[in-house]
Amino acid sequence: MLTIYNDQHALHQGKVEMFRGELVPCFEVPARVDHVRHELERRGLGPLQAPDAFDEALLAKVHAPRYLDFIAHAWDEWVALDAANATRDALPSYWPTRGMRTDVLPKSFPARLGLFSFDAGTPLMAGSWTAARHGAACAWTAAQRVIAGGQRSAFALTRPPGHHAGADFFGGYCFVNNAAVAAQALRDAGVERVAVLDVDYHHGNGTQAIFYERSDVHFASLHGDPLTDYPYYLGHADERGAGRGEGFNHNLPLPRGTDFTAWRAALKTALDGIAKVKAGALVVSLGVDTFEGDPISGFKLKSDDYLRMGEDLARAGLPTVFVFEGGYAVAEVGVNAVNVLEGFAQK
Repeated sequence: MLTIYNDQHALHQGKVEMFRGELVPCFEVPARVDHVRHELERRGLGPLQAPDAFDEALLAKVHAPRYLDFIAHAWDEWVALDAANATRDALPSYWPTRGMRTDVLPKSFPARLGLFSFDAGTPLMAGSWTAARHGAACAWTAAQRVIAGGQRSAFALTRPPGHHAGADFFGGYCFVNNAAVAAQALRDAGVERVAVLDVDYHHGNGTQAIFYERSDVHFASLHGDPLTDYPYYLGHADERGAGRGEGFNHNLPLPRGTDFTAWRAALKTALDGIAKVKAGALVVSLGVDTFEGDPISGFKLKSDDYLRMGEDLARAGLPTVFVFEGGYAVAEVGVNAVNVLEGFAQK
């Protein structure tokens, strides 16, 4: 399996995040990708390549232009606010809530930082935009290689992750929605309907929001119940899409403690739905924070279960783009992610 690797990912390396009332070291670290790369190389699963030259105009098809403009210049504005900020990450302090206006763009940088974010756990630093742009290029290249290059599958190995980033907001460690970029690239390449399947423990709220009113991209997600788990405010089973997208959004929230037998049954339900809408290609938001040892999640999957997951995904019989998302049991993340890819490749 071809892997498109983001060699700029380590430019994004947060110092701290806000977690339950205190600043703690970031869970999302560069070693996550390093472990996956080392495992890919150890098993010889396929070549690693840099992304192709990328037309960033594609980003404006999934993200709002004013948001992209903000993210591109946010670090410079943060440092201009106070020279001491050059030594610390940017985290928001204010957010608009119900009844407040979001259509007017504040001149104040701290106000705009809050406007375009939804949590205090996603630090922004000097290299965040470069890392995120290269991640989008990886997702786009993987999609191009699958369709234009005639590959059965490709893997975008990148960070920061992407599935929590919406059209005009970042959060959940995500700035650019890589899965949405891949899905849009497949649509632009002529695939009539693309399916995005999110297997991360946390609901892909950003991906859902981007495609919620579209029928050309079907979104399905297996995740921790938002009644108890981040991102809390989206991911319920009754969210089925709206307008032309009604019926093309499929959430399968599961309780904490879910083991692989129950999880796999939900995966079958999601894949049956993807087959029903006659998707022509598949994008998998590959989070492995469903692992039993993950520090911020609650499912009970074991390392061998990820091989079976890959086999089940292969049985869908679709050209498939894998995009790396979450997984915070850092020592095991490489084995678990590559098990999915190996299980897929062997079928």
